[in-house]
Amino acid sequence: MQAAKTSVSELLAHARTRIDAADAEILLAHVLDKPRSWLFAHADDLPEPSALGLFAELLERRATGEPVAYLTGSRGFWTLDLAVTSATLVPRPETELLVEQALLRIPPDAPWRLADLGTGCGGIALALAKERPGATMVATDLSDEALDVARGNAQRNGVGNIEFRQGSWLEPLGEDPYDLIASNPPYVADGDPHLGEGDLRFEPALALSCGSDGLNALRAIADGASARLRKGGWLLFEHGVAQGAAVRALLVGAGFVDIQTVQDLEDRDRVTLGRAR
Repeated sequence: MQAAKTSVSELLAHARTRIDAADAEILLAHVLDKPRSWLFAHADDLPEPSALGLFAELLERRATGEPVAYLTGSRGFWTLDLAVTSATLVPRPETELLVEQALLRIPPDAPWRLADLGTGCGGIALALAKERPGATMVATDLSDEALDVARGNAQRNGVGNIEFRQGSWLEPLGEDPYDLIASNPPYVADGDPHLGEGDLRFEPALALSCGSDGLNALRAIADGASARLRKGGWLLFEHGVAQGAAVRALLVGAGFVDIQTVQDLEDRDRVTLGRAR
């Protein structure tokens, strides 16, 4: 193909033979700094050679499995525009169920104390803090790099009722009781073959897998959360689709009540929650 004479439609047609069509559109729109809708209204336009070179580079990287969000540097989540780097997991649509379930339990105007454990790029914490501006949020992560990304996302989205603390799970929370703790911890079993496939190869391993059964982080949080929650406070987890029963058992063992598992749009166990006695 003569690079200088390649139209938008020809670029997309070629890219769709190598990667998902939606990914091709997102990457080309990113390179051209245009909305995706522009691509179809300007199908016969001829992008500059410099843009073609960058698109070819991103296409190659995506074809090897690198996540689109790492290539563009951002991902939409809830109502937020989040910067994403290789220090953080890529926010996924199914995690919005955890946000929804938390918001159902946080009164709109209550000055609740909230926590998000293992915040990564900050998606869950920032969504809750933005939707409940009267609440205060503490977001923790073991990774300083991830917290730098999350702090930037707080500024980027104009969320001020949030504090970021470095440390492992519950350790940075301090002594004051919380009304709700949410977490999307690593829950893939160590050695799971999926960790060597697709996008997961490029995401931080410590944020994906945890223990031979994938439950180590969930177990540690469940065991310690009741001491950090006020009476009647809520603990909510995202977890793997085959882990609902195991996570409910963890919460029962930790003394939680009103335990339930909520399914996602594909009727798969996705979020389990319980209330502290």
